[in-house]
Amino acid sequence: MMRSAAETYAASLAHVRAWIVTDGKAGDENQCIGLAETLGLDFEIRRVSPRPPFGWLAPWGPIDPRDRPGHRGGVLSGPFPEIVIASGRRAVPYLRAIRKASKGRTFSAFLKDPRTGHDTADFIWVPDYDDLRGPNVLTTLTAPHQVTAARLAAARRKPDPRLSGLAKPRAAVLVGGDSRHLSYRSADMKRLLANLTKLADGGVSLMLTVSRRTPPPLRTALQRLVEQKSGFFWDGTGANPYVSMLAIADAIVVTSDSANMVGEAVSTGAPVLLFDLPKTYIRHRRLFAGLAMAGALKPFIGRLEELYYTPLDATPVIAEAMARAYIEHCAGLASATRSQET
Repeated sequence: MMRSAAETYAASLAHVRAWIVTDGKAGDENQCIGLAETLGLDFEIRRVSPRPPFGWLAPWGPIDPRDRPGHRGGVLSGPFPEIVIASGRRAVPYLRAIRKASKGRTFSAFLKDPRTGHDTADFIWVPDYDDLRGPNVLTTLTAPHQVTAARLAAARRKPDPRLSGLAKPRAAVLVGGDSRHLSYRSADMKRLLANLTKLADGGVSLMLTVSRRTPPPLRTALQRLVEQKSGFFWDGTGANPYVSMLAIADAIVVTSDSANMVGEAVSTGAPVLLFDLPKTYIRHRRLFAGLAMAGALKPFIGRLEELYYTPLDATPVIAEAMARAYIEHCAGLASATRSQET
């Protein structure tokens, strides 16, 4: 069987050493991991935690002096890898420090807008709804993630036993929580509970997972609802059934506070039903509009919807583009070395 372009490029990067540099935010780190895994990189995670005022000054200021390259015990200690993938405002100064200390030999990739221009890294990915553009900037509708087609297929072949016994139709319910952009109001929580109750009363089995950001009263009410309706609520014990939930869902209900969860949901090909929150980040609304135009998403109003679309997963596309940029970067270094020798 012929390899896809992404697989061909990924094969050339297999086992190349890489660092993932973030401040530990799950959304940023998961995107980086999804890309590194797709490329087969031998990666390690370096989490930055700059002290004040250095964290306040990011992305424009310097790194925390205790983390300077070569400083023993610092987050940038040890020999530099061939590739660094970074994301998040506080990671920008660290990426800049690595580029300077490695004299440009370490290939740098940044996910999302660094706010310091397109020349911040050798390769930058941003979602379509962001404004950054440049010769080294790739844009796609959805973000990179770890919910690969292979993982979904494996979960369908052997679903989590806690879920496989649930009656069809089954709906995965992905609930986020408060963020700096919005807070769940009492009215929002009541509306979500009412719509999920309507869905369950219509014979749909609920497979529900919440976030660390989910307001405790909502979490408690959702758990109680699932107990009453004989569904499944993941309380954090045992293996995380997230991929299995997505894989076997006949529909996926997801709250609008998380663009990442929505992007993972549309990679399944199942109808995605968006529970809209009034203060949803305006740029995320651009993503949701694009997904609705692609036939993948409709509003959630307490019932299932029929949607037919090809699964949407930009991760292989981003991986291919980054691999190509890395190979070109290596070719440039080799050419510069030859020039110096002659």
